[in-house]
Amino acid sequence: MVKILTDAACRKFVPGPKRRRVRDAAARSLFLVIEPSGHKAWQMRFRRPDGRPGKITLGPFDRSGRELTGDPQIGQPLTLQAARQLAATVHRDRALGHDVIADHRARRHRQRTEIEERAANTFGAGVRAYIAEYAQPETRNWLETARLLGLRYHGDGEPEEAKGGLAQRWADRPVAGIDGHDIWSVIDEARRVAIPGITARNRDISDSRGRALFAALSSMFSWLKRQRRVESNPCAGVDRPAGPEARDRVLTADEIRWFWRACESVDAPLAPGAPHPFGPLLKVLLLTGQRRNEVAGMTRDELSDDGATWNIPGSRTKNGRAHVVPLPPLVRELIASVRAKPGNLVFTTTGTTPVSGWSRVKGRLDAAMLVAAREEGRAVVPPWTLHDLRRTFVTGMVELHVPPHVVEVTVNHLSGTRSGVAGTYNRSELMDERKEALDRWARHVAGIVAPLPENVVSLPGKRRRK
Repeated sequence: MVKILTDAACRKFVPGPKRRRVRDAAARSLFLVIEPSGHKAWQMRFRRPDGRPGKITLGPFDRSGRELTGDPQIGQPLTLQAARQLAATVHRDRALGHDVIADHRARRHRQRTEIEERAANTFGAGVRAYIAEYAQPETRNWLETARLLGLRYHGDGEPEEAKGGLAQRWADRPVAGIDGHDIWSVIDEARRVAIPGITARNRDISDSRGRALFAALSSMFSWLKRQRRVESNPCAGVDRPAGPEARDRVLTADEIRWFWRACESVDAPLAPGAPHPFGPLLKVLLLTGQRRNEVAGMTRDELSDDGATWNIPGSRTKNGRAHVVPLPPLVRELIASVRAKPGNLVFTTTGTTPVSGWSRVKGRLDAAMLVAAREEGRAVVPPWTLHDLRRTFVTGMVELHVPPHVVEVTVNHLSGTRSGVAGTYNRSELMDERKEALDRWARHVAGIVAPLPENVVSLPGKRRRK
């Protein structure tokens, strides 16, 4: 069908069972295509420079009748007049020797590529790539890093964005457009309010929250820079929130005795019949000097057949080095006292995951220690943390005249006598020395926590001697 089209006629054409093309006699090679669905679009048909027939869709029919203010472009909704103007432009390009169909396909390919590149370089895509390609295979705490950056993982499935988290807030923002002001703002928000998408445990200003988010963002942008996705790390010009002051808290002999007594009652709030792992676990922390997560994650297959040694794999140690801990008899008794649950974990209430709820346990422990202290005439117990048990262990070893290099190898600490060239060439495991040191410390603690004779009263400020 060939006729001079009008806007009214274009609107009135009704769809049929098959596609229909109506040629506009007022514009060479221009057709109005009416699909069975009712969709209408402008199309041109002509021969390409090599003689092959070709067609190109200019854009959908614009039913509004409002004319464009600028020159019409391929892909825009077009009125009849705009379609005729665009058809004339196409014919002019053909007259100049251009293959308009090839040019259009190349332009569409560039646009798709640009869209894909922009999508791949958004913060949301960057977080997913960083976690999947670097953090997950290379770091042990990748789940916590993902949580800080706004992603949640459930099993082996794809991650989802946490509501209000950074992965959602900055989902479509190009990573190259995130600058130091953005980093400072979100770090300050984490310090003063909460990390985006994570409910704060307290409402006080927390530098630790700011440091955690800063570390996650800085590591991510450093990786993006190595991957040539950004030119620089925007965290470089932002001050990292100050760290806590170095602690030197060491439990005194009296406090060790109160701690030991408190461990006997710390499991009391658990349901009847539940395993009681916290008391033995806390005592093992003090007796071995190992890190909290290492002890809490202890598995039965890490223990030797006779229970005399504990082999911690490098995947569970802070420095990535496998570590062997000779276990004194007292520690073996504590481990054996834990009610076994199905599974491989030693200290567990579920059988599938290590114990958790440390804040609540520490609160019960502090309360029980205060009761024990008051029974001996003390009014307060100065604040302390669970990590202070490790420092107490190291300090106690030194006071028992254990050589520093033996102490360091016992706690799997790489510094001082074991760092640098000395650490490279001195591969001695010192197993006999370690065993003697741990046995000596366990006997020392056993002497401290032994019940006081009824006619002996602990005096304030005095350490009880063996």
